[in-house]
Amino acid sequence: MYIAIEGIDTAGKSTQIALLAEKFPQAIITKEPGATEIGEKIRDLVLSGKTKSKKAEFLLFLADRAEHVHEVIEPNLKKMIISDRSAVSGVAYALNQGNINKKDLVSLNHFATSSIMPKKVFLLKLTKKELRYRLSQKELDGIELRGSEYLLAIQDAMIESCKLLDIELIEIDATDSIQEISNKITEQLLI
Repeated sequence: MYIAIEGIDTAGKSTQIALLAEKFPQAIITKEPGATEIGEKIRDLVLSGKTKSKKAEFLLFLADRAEHVHEVIEPNLKKMIISDRSAVSGVAYALNQGNINKKDLVSLNHFATSSIMPKKVFLLKLTKKELRYRLSQKELDGIELRGSEYLLAIQDAMIESCKLLDIELIEIDATDSIQEISNKITEQLLI
């Protein structure tokens, strides 16, 4: 089963994926962007904040996604695949930018992924107050520097992305304890 853990920066995705890796040691653990050699370069470029065009940024993420599906997801579809982010994030960021219509977003993502999408997406949702606190505790990258309002808009767009891509969405309160979140995810995986 191919699943994705989604959420805006600081939501706790990495922590939950590490716990899932312990519970499911045979699972393939991967991420978007940056799971492949090309993807790592694309990720570094995008997070540097050097792209001036939002369309260029979107297309770079799409290129990473195509490479990721081809190299990591497709060859392992018979195994459990746990991904830190997926097409859901890509669509959400593009929705927020508003310069690509929804039909094209869906179409381009299906093209890049050969229509291979996560079976389930777990969205770790943050409140505005908690997000601001977590951002204040770290050095910010190019995306995080856009601010909490931007990130919260992305979080809302992730919900819309799941609907557009027709992916099962499980929303989880990211302010719950690490163990509570882990238990909720594991419970849903065993259904």
